[in-house]
Amino acid sequence: MTAKNAKKIFSGSELYAKTSLPLGYVIAALVFMADVLTKYVVHELTPIGWSQPVSPFFNLVHVWNFGAAFSFLADAGGWQRPFFIAIAGGVSIWLIFMLSKPMRFVEQLAFSLILGGALGNGLDRAMRGYVVDFLDFYWRDWHWPAFNIADIGIVCGAVLTVIASMKSIPPSTGTKDSD
Repeated sequence: MTAKNAKKIFSGSELYAKTSLPLGYVIAALVFMADVLTKYVVHELTPIGWSQPVSPFFNLVHVWNFGAAFSFLADAGGWQRPFFIAIAGGVSIWLIFMLSKPMRFVEQLAFSLILGGALGNGLDRAMRGYVVDFLDFYWRDWHWPAFNIADIGIVCGAVLTVIASMKSIPPSTGTKDSD
């Protein structure tokens, strides 16, 4: 992909997806399968609390997240599990519907990444009651909260959604109206 082609894709001037099986569903399925597979390997082959240093700033770990992002509401008493499953289900249904419509490639990519991540974490939460996290980045004694492939998809999709929304706002003319 050249810079010129990338600019066209991100500006929305071309590349509306119109296929029998939208590319977005394929991308979502790939994110979902990668997430499920990696969580399965970590969950089945390593004990909870396991940590394997990989580099001076990265460990593979095995932790369980009973809450949402950054363990938000992890100690809320259990009501959060069905709540987060319902949110993941609702968001997934909406994204499946949205991906059936023609849209700019960057929006399709964003929605499909979020869909794959929502399905992965939703399945984990529904089957286990928690989400398996295994990627641990750190600097000295400060550790970023552990995360997984689904989280990467959701965050990247959210960033792309913001970028796409900024690209659809018409530029300001630089003039002010006077009353």
